[in-house]
Amino acid sequence: MQHISSRQALDDVTATLVGGAATLSDADLQKVGTDLLHVSGVLRAEPVLRRTLSESTTSAEARTGVVNSLFSGKIHPTALSLVTDAVAGSWATGADLRDGIERLGRSGLFLGAERSGQLDQIENELFRFGRVVDANPALSVLLDDPAADPQGRKELIIRLLDGRANPLTVELLADLATDTRTRTFSSGVAELVEQAAERRNKVTAIAQTSIELDNDQRARLAAALERIYGRPVALHLEVDPALAGGMRVTVGDEVIDGSVAGQLANLRRRLAG
Repeated sequence: MQHISSRQALDDVTATLVGGAATLSDADLQKVGTDLLHVSGVLRAEPVLRRTLSESTTSAEARTGVVNSLFSGKIHPTALSLVTDAVAGSWATGADLRDGIERLGRSGLFLGAERSGQLDQIENELFRFGRVVDANPALSVLLDDPAADPQGRKELIIRLLDGRANPLTVELLADLATDTRTRTFSSGVAELVEQAAERRNKVTAIAQTSIELDNDQRARLAAALERIYGRPVALHLEVDPALAGGMRVTVGDEVIDGSVAGQLANLRRRLAG
């Protein structure tokens, strides 16, 4: 979300959600998150509606009136209040409004997972499934095909993960599968992982090594990265024998490549130059 006004609108309504979460039961908080994702799905499917609800020339009263007429009595009262607060704000585009409410719904679900001590598990399951998709081209093609039936993609995710992952992990990935925007499914999973880490003010780091690290090595690596970036680190590890030794660490767009394969590739580039 690049627009300043949209980011501010999202920050404002997220603060309202976080501030009010303590008054909600675990079940209610999950219902709020799920209902917000439902509203985002409606906006995803209805471009005219999302333009109407983000149109700055239409009064905030009129926009919130539309929301109430569509969703009152159909979603949790707190979810309805958050959506009306959102549409009363200033959004640069209808797409930003849709994405903002989607992110708000995920925040609600992550808040509930954090409260119950399940957020680490969910973040790890999301990351691992993203890697499974990357390693299976046929699955990746299917999940990235904009012509594929969104409901069919959702059902595929449920068949693959139901009973094998946390129900919230399944819900988040199934919702993502219904999104037919141009981004890849894997990039959508990466956004989920990053948002889960941000919920705990952590930065996401992916460390690829040629051999499995033991617990002590993992702890030392996490501590070193925390010193470098000045924030707690959500560390995800991958074993890639092709690295031939050493380690490659990715944090956002930054890659620290200390692997043998990376050093050899760098040497080949120097010799070729």
